[in-house]
This record gives sequence, structure tokens and C-alpha cells, in this order.
Amino acid sequence: MTVLARITLLSLVLGLSACAVQRPEPTPLPPIPPAQPSPTPSTSPAPGKPGVPAKPAKPLPRTSASFAPPPGGNSHWDQKMGVYVLDDQPNTFYRQRTYYRWNNGWSRSISPNGPWEDTDIHGVPGGLGRQFGQ
Repeated sequence: MTVLARITLLSLVLGLSACAVQRPEPTPLPPIPPAQPSPTPSTSPAPGKPGVPAKPAKPLPRTSASFAPPPGGNSHWDQKMGVYVLDDQPNTFYRQRTYYRWNNGWSRSISPNGPWEDTDIHGVPGGLGRQFGQ
């Protein structure tokens, strides 16, 4: 080997080995805030029902993991029916860009204000039909 090739090879090996040996300096982690004690569920009897422990109230889920909520309306997701329930319109529901309304029969619309089109049980999500006894 020529002297120039040996120097080049030696420089390359030393340069790469220096990169492999150096470790990055660890960055300090932010301090962890002290844990706050979690509230314990009440085991005292519920008022008016002796001997029955009070159950903690479960908050209603506001949204679904699979379906988008209705645009611009106050609603909450009903897991049992599989639809959003509009809070300010009785018996009106929403799922996948369609509104459903129960008024002694089913109707559907693309707007919460109508126009409404009559439909049968096959035109509504399954959970709605089961909830309304059909």
C-alpha cells in the first residue's frame, strides 16, 4: 500500500471509531409532580336505600371513537344505541351524516330541521330499533 492510502485508511478508521465511542449526554428529565391521592368510592349506604352501597356516577361519553358527532349541535354518544343523542331535540339522533327521529314511527333527514322522510326499522341503526321496542 502506498503511504497516502495508509494515511487515508487510518484517518477513516479513527474518525469512525470516534463517532461510535462518543455517547450523547443525557438530558435531565422534568421533575414528576407528586401524585395526588385518588378518591376512594363511597361504601356508605345510599340515602333512602339502606344496605346498598352508593355507586360512583359514570360520566356520559361525549363522543364515539368510530363516528363523528353532529355538526354544530349539543349531543352525547349513547353506546347502547350506537348513535349520538341530540340534547336539545327530543327523540332525535345522529350517525354518519344522517339524523333520525322517532315520532310514533321513524323518519330520517340530512338536517336536524328536516325535511323528514319516513322510513321503517331497516332504515335506522340497529340500536335505535331495539331501544324503541321494534
